[in-house]
Amino acid sequence: MIDLLMSKPHWLVVTGAGISAASGVPTYRNQRGEWQRKPPVTHQEFVANSESRQRFWGRNMIGWRFISEAQPNLAHQALVQLEQRGVVSALITQNVDRLHQRAGSCDVVDLHGRVDRVSCLDCGANQSRASLQPWFEEHNPEFAKLGGRIAPDGDADIDDLDFSRLEIPACRQCRGTLKPDAVFFGASIPRQRVALSEALVERAAGLLVIGSSLQTYSGYRLCLSAERHGKPIALLCDGITRADKIATEKVHADCLPVLQGWLARLTSIGA
Repeated sequence: MIDLLMSKPHWLVVTGAGISAASGVPTYRNQRGEWQRKPPVTHQEFVANSESRQRFWGRNMIGWRFISEAQPNLAHQALVQLEQRGVVSALITQNVDRLHQRAGSCDVVDLHGRVDRVSCLDCGANQSRASLQPWFEEHNPEFAKLGGRIAPDGDADIDDLDFSRLEIPACRQCRGTLKPDAVFFGASIPRQRVALSEALVERAAGLLVIGSSLQTYSGYRLCLSAERHGKPIALLCDGITRADKIATEKVHADCLPVLQGWLARLTSIGA
């Protein structure tokens, strides 16, 4: 794959949960692309009823402690160096953990949003997710002591609990409903973000997908766009992906050795 990556000047990189696995953030799916955790709260459920919001925030209160402490790994750092070398033109991530930005990547599109910010569905006011954690723990001391299996989106699998007593903070501006700035399952990605992603595919020389099964259409659509524009598609994923049949080349392995090998090759030619 390194030969393919060296053959083009500017690659658009798309990342999925697999790149954050070495940071201790689990993936949604197994190597066969099968869902491997309990169903998340959908956008429709979250908006429709308070019970779903209590379930979401109860799980998120536990998961946030972990996701906020996760650190970028060597693969995130390698992509920063590749961006600095000019061979990675931009990065589109399906992850909501912001680890790419914390590693130092500059040109990043958060395709599915981010969980470190929270907005009011009524007035649009926003604040950091971290600012809510003390409130959650003060008003829900029995939940604050719990642990659970962590999920990739700042969630935790603790569904076998009664969340009816969980207190949820309201917007400090209008007392409206707060929701993380992430695209929940069942919701659509904002059109402007989709248009920007499509434009990045058109401008790039090729598309490199890292750590994503591409089972969600939002990521797979970028591969279809690359194919339509005649751009090579390189898949670097330890498992089955939805784009296997249209890929120019696929490496079924951990991404770090390939990224480090790419950097080493660039160094050897003085690039």
